[in-house]
Amino acid sequence: MLLPNNMNPENSIYYNGAIILEALQKQRKQDLLDLFKNVKRQHSMSFGLFILSLDWLYLIDVAVLNKYGEIELCS
Repeated sequence: MLLPNNMNPENSIYYNGAIILEALQKQRKQDLLDLFKNVKRQHSMSFGLFILSLDWLYLIDVAVLNKYGEIELCS
């Protein structure tokens, strides 16, 4: 389950995925570590949760890894 009843919403991949999306909307292409640093400035997030949330965005076709190794917002 992605959002159990007994979990703080700030720890869910839905919430953290939205924070990552905000960062990608400001700058559509970002290196993985640059994106993490930009997200980390706004919200305290572990790298593990960041990767899990980013994986979820890949699965739902919102973000992709381009041929240059950058995370890119899908058009």
